[in-house]
Amino acid sequence: MTNVITQSRPSALAAAMPCTESFGHASSLAGAGMPTGIAAPADPAPSPGQALQAVELHGVRFSYDRGATWALDGVDLSIRPGERICLVGPNGSGKSTLSRVIAGLVAPDNGSVQLLGHEVFDGARPDPQAYRQARHGIGAVFQNPEDQIVTTVVEDDVAFGPENLGLERPCIARRLAAALRAVDMAAYRHGDPAHMSGGQQQRIAIAGTLAMAPSMIVLDEPTAMLDAQAQDEVMAILDELQARGTTIVHVTHRGSETTRADRIIRMEHGRIASDATVAGAGIHAFDADAGPGLDADFDTAFAAGSSDPLNAEWHAMTADWRAHTTRPAIEVSHVSMRYPNAEEPTLHELSLTIEPGETVAIMGRNGSGKTTLARLLAALEKPTTGTIRIAGIDPATRSRRARKELRRQVGLVMQRPERQLFADTVAQDIAYGPSNQNLASDEVAGRVDDAMAMLHISHLAQRSPASLSGGQQRLVAIAGVIACRPGILIMDEPTASLDAAAVARIHELVRVLHGRGVTIVMITHSLAEARALAGRIITLPENEATPLSVVEEGEQGEPRPASFVAGLDPRVKMVSFLALMFTAFMIHTPAQLALSAALVTGIVAAARISPLRLLASIHMFLALFVMMGLLNVFFVRTGTPLFTLASVPVTTDGLTVAMLYMCRFALVVILGAVLLETTTPTALTDGFGSLLSPLRRVMHTQELALVMSLALRFLPTLGRETRAIIDAQSARGGSIETGAPARRIKALSAIIVPVFAGTLRHADNLGLALDARCYEEGVRRTHWRLMRVRSRDIAFGTLAAVYIAALVVLGLL
Repeated sequence: MTNVITQSRPSALAAAMPCTESFGHASSLAGAGMPTGIAAPADPAPSPGQALQAVELHGVRFSYDRGATWALDGVDLSIRPGERICLVGPNGSGKSTLSRVIAGLVAPDNGSVQLLGHEVFDGARPDPQAYRQARHGIGAVFQNPEDQIVTTVVEDDVAFGPENLGLERPCIARRLAAALRAVDMAAYRHGDPAHMSGGQQQRIAIAGTLAMAPSMIVLDEPTAMLDAQAQDEVMAILDELQARGTTIVHVTHRGSETTRADRIIRMEHGRIASDATVAGAGIHAFDADAGPGLDADFDTAFAAGSSDPLNAEWHAMTADWRAHTTRPAIEVSHVSMRYPNAEEPTLHELSLTIEPGETVAIMGRNGSGKTTLARLLAALEKPTTGTIRIAGIDPATRSRRARKELRRQVGLVMQRPERQLFADTVAQDIAYGPSNQNLASDEVAGRVDDAMAMLHISHLAQRSPASLSGGQQRLVAIAGVIACRPGILIMDEPTASLDAAAVARIHELVRVLHGRGVTIVMITHSLAEARALAGRIITLPENEATPLSVVEEGEQGEPRPASFVAGLDPRVKMVSFLALMFTAFMIHTPAQLALSAALVTGIVAAARISPLRLLASIHMFLALFVMMGLLNVFFVRTGTPLFTLASVPVTTDGLTVAMLYMCRFALVVILGAVLLETTTPTALTDGFGSLLSPLRRVMHTQELALVMSLALRFLPTLGRETRAIIDAQSARGGSIETGAPARRIKALSAIIVPVFAGTLRHADNLGLALDARCYEEGVRRTHWRLMRVRSRDIAFGTLAAVYIAALVVLGLL
């Protein structure tokens, strides 16, 4: 992929931004040295006696547990327009919470808050209207980009904020193109963000914020999941925004990202511990996060070498596993991996070998397949082609004994730690793996204590994992795997979102485990980290496949439809397909069935969908309907008897009814599958909202369409989270995979609570994302995606009407 961050790009990005709003509000500070990307302010200017500050906080306190503890405790802070501020500090110190207050996404419990000249919180209660006005000039980039993406098409998501600002389509087009170029995602504009890597999703989230041309942008660790090149690109974007006068508030753990800031504000225990200019603080002030280093107890109890009391017993190898240690720990031979519905493989003909006790770093750009490789090595996915051996064992083995031993010896730390935690408390979550190894309760407790001590999280033992910061969750996830004492440890971005002290602990942990002979595969974006810890670095080749391999550009940047059916207006398509599906139940004669079969065959051909691919997507439904259809044979007694089956006569009418029943539902399912295959969820919801628009005076049609869009967007996410919890349990020897049926059912029931908690977390973050993108209930929005009825739509609608008429005539004959 070509890096488009060049000397000429800033002017192109700046030129694309100046557009005026057709309605709505602008920042009151737009005329005070702020960017001119938004029109002159429509809101009242600050009072004459009011200080002109971008942010003004006094005595701000914020609690997540109604005052039992304080995430922010008496914060006083002023930020001048155009300043670049870096918020640093340990995990759990309140940085993310403070960034949300500054972004206008949450209101404090006490204190006063002024944002872009608007007094949004006066010490007693929030002012909703002032918050809405301020947010029109504030952009926010979340720590987890998946919660910030609200549509299923990249360009539609980037356009969502400008639509809410009321910008006209030509302006949206310029901003959209410039923002995608700025984050090097222009080639992916028609792709689905849900199918992209975490780093690619972060770029999309940043582009969505850039397209709104905010006066102030608040970023919560925007580079945590990005590769080195993408990190440089983001920093170049921030440099450009700073040069244009944009106020920047940047939460970071990376010392190198603070060097160009005006001020570094360090948080500790919910309070501002220091506030200094970069010249005064220097990079060393940031490095103080590392603290005094690992304590003496850690060095004594867990130092590697012959004196290590756990060195000999760490692996707890069985005889079967020990027999394989003379072979390579990991062998990957000509492995390719292609996910369902993907046009190109994520991994292609990959081969590598890792010896026992070796520490290897896996590097590569976002989307190159690093996480996919980790899942393959942990036996959570099966390769499309090629073979994998873990100490001589095939991870795809059907042997329960071999798979159980594999789970005992291979540990996986996932990329998203919040998806790996599912118990009520930290201690219970860490104990899950050792408990599945049939250890005595005192030994399980000892392993839990050891793992927490190694990572300095003993004080979190009785906390709920859901209440922890992202960095703390990552430490707990690592502890849960370490407590299993694996012989092979796979770590996917183990230090992402961690403060310097926690990073130092992870680095020391890797060295300790290496000294104990553990084979370690560590995925990282940090070359310095890889060089410091790994004996060898394997760089995966960049995956060149993009969504443009199947979607070409048409006029004005619109996607060229992949087929006649895909190019239909979603409103015409929805109405026509629903009509065809409902009229399938009018079929009663062979002539009608033949006509319907011919029509559906023609539609599948016009949609250019492979019959095998279509069958694979609906085979479960077809099998169900075949079974239900055959039941009619036993209940219809009219007609000529043909034979007797289990003392029940089978008649000609019974077979006819069964065939009609199966064929009707097959036609309905096939049409539904074609509709969903050729129409994006975003297009479906746009069409749905447009069809309901005549009812907007009596119902909230715009909001209904948005709810439908968000449901279609997040249902797959919840499905992946459910799968991730199952994978996390399996990876730690859970009984879902290898237990008896009763134990599997019990293990599945344990998933309900964390999935429900995840749903609530997504709902909360989604509400913040809509606020950050300036969505307001009842306010008219402009639309980037235009729907137009063309000649092909008229032709298809006419064909559907003629077919229905012919179906009625055949039924009367």
